[in-house]
Amino acid sequence: MILPSVVLLFIYSYIPMAGITIAFEKYMPAKGIFHSPKVGWKNFKWLLEYPDIGRIMFNTVSIAIMKMIVGLIVPIVVAILLNEIRKQLFKRVFQTLVYLPHFLSWVLLGGILIDILSPSTGIVNKALEFIGIDPIYFLGNNRWFPAVIVLSDVWKEFGFGTIVYLAALTSINPSLYEAAEMDGANRWKQTWHITLPGMLPVIILLATLSLGNVLNAGFDQVFNLYSPQVYESGDIIDTLVYRLGLEQFQYGVATAVGLFKSVVSLVFISMSYFLAYRFANYRIF
Repeated sequence: MILPSVVLLFIYSYIPMAGITIAFEKYMPAKGIFHSPKVGWKNFKWLLEYPDIGRIMFNTVSIAIMKMIVGLIVPIVVAILLNEIRKQLFKRVFQTLVYLPHFLSWVLLGGILIDILSPSTGIVNKALEFIGIDPIYFLGNNRWFPAVIVLSDVWKEFGFGTIVYLAALTSINPSLYEAAEMDGANRWKQTWHITLPGMLPVIILLATLSLGNVLNAGFDQVFNLYSPQVYESGDIIDTLVYRLGLEQFQYGVATAVGLFKSVVSLVFISMSYFLAYRFANYRIF
C-alpha cells in the first residue's frame, strides 16, 4: 500500500539530491551537473562574505520565531474559548470559518492583503484616516512589514492549530471539572488547573516539533508581499536563493545557500524530535 508513496518520494526527493553537487561547482547549464568546473568551497565562502547575510539570517530567524510563538499562543486561546461555548451550531460555524483560510494559497491571500492594506484605497487605512491617523504603508515600511507577515500567517493558520487543541481538550476527563466546581473553583481556576495541564503534552509536542521550521519564514508568503523597499526587514534566505538562482543565474551560490539552510534545518529537526521524545514521549517509529 505504501509502495506508490515510496516511489514518488524516491523520484521527487532523493533523485534530485544529485543536484547538491552544484553547490561545489561553477554550474554551466550547457555542461550539466557532472561536467561543470569544480570550485570546492568557493560558493560557501562567497556566502559567508556576502554583505547582507547577517541581516538576512536575522530576518529569517526572527520572523520564524515570532510566527512560532504567536502561532502557538493564539490557537490555544481560541481553542479554550471555543470549548466554553455551549451552543454547538455556533461553535461549529465559527470553527469552520477560522479553518477556511488554511486552504487558500498565498497568491490569493497576498492580493487580498495588498488591497486591504493599500495606503490610498485600503479599508484599514480608510479606518485609520476616519479616526484621524495618517495612512500607513504597511507593505512598504520596514517597521510594519514583519508584523504584517507574522499576523497574516497566524490569521491563515491558527484555525488548523485550534482543531488540534480542541481534539486534545476532548481527552480531559469531565469529572475533573465537576470535582473542581464542587470545590468552589471558578472557570478561570478550572482553565488554569485542569484545561491547560490537560493540553500540556500536545502543547509541548507541537512547540518542540516547530523548532524544525526555525529557518522557514515562509517563502510563498514573503515573496507575494515583499518589495525592494522592505528588503531590510523582509528579505529571508529563501527569497535570496530565488534572486540568486532564478534572477541572477548564480546557480552554484544559490544551491550553496539552500544546502546551508537544509543542513541547519536538519540539525534543528533532529533536536526537535529528541526534545519531543524527551518531554512529550513522542516517537516517529
